[in-house]
Amino acid sequence: MAQPEKVLSVYLYIPNVIGYMRVIINLVGFALCYTNKPLFAFLYFFSFVLDGLDGHFARKFNQVSTFGAVLDMVTDRVSTACLLALLSQFYRPGLIFLALLGLDITSHWLQMYSSFLSGKTSHKDVRDKSNWLLKAYYGYRPFMAFCCVACEVLYIILFLFADEKAPNLLDVSMSIIAQWSIVSLVFVLTLFGWAVKQIINVIQMKSAADSCVLYDMKRSK
Repeated sequence: MAQPEKVLSVYLYIPNVIGYMRVIINLVGFALCYTNKPLFAFLYFFSFVLDGLDGHFARKFNQVSTFGAVLDMVTDRVSTACLLALLSQFYRPGLIFLALLGLDITSHWLQMYSSFLSGKTSHKDVRDKSNWLLKAYYGYRPFMAFCCVACEVLYIILFLFADEKAPNLLDVSMSIIAQWSIVSLVFVLTLFGWAVKQIINVIQMKSAADSCVLYDMKRSK
């Protein structure tokens, strides 16, 4: 049995403490999302920035932990899911955002589960995968960072441009692009990164599902 002091020390790892801060920041942000959109956008993005810092500190101080990895993924998925749920209420057709929510959760959950079945310590270990795009995503951090940031920034922009009239998503998107401003340029760039991220999610989901099936086939022999 693990000693209580050692268990407590893992809970108090610097990256895990940052994870707790992210949870609190997201709770405050979503509590204010209807009354103060700019503040919500700032808090949500700040939480996302902290997501990059916790991984840095985990490697720097040799405080990588399974608990930290799970906390990080759960926080990421829940915060993104909540924002997508909000957007599904602000835009039509809202089903688009709910479908994205389902894809995001399914893809990452299958990837995490299949990784543990394979005996890997991280769901980011895709060295045995054959798809080049999936390997590039997890193997080249700047590329992964661009895709992840693009998704979150795109959702934040759509959230800030939403109103109570439940406008058509395509109309709002074309309106933002037609502004020919810094915002429209950022929107187009994030739209590209978002599209790549969704393709990767589909590839990851299929690849992880295949791994689960192969595990079942080996176990049944």
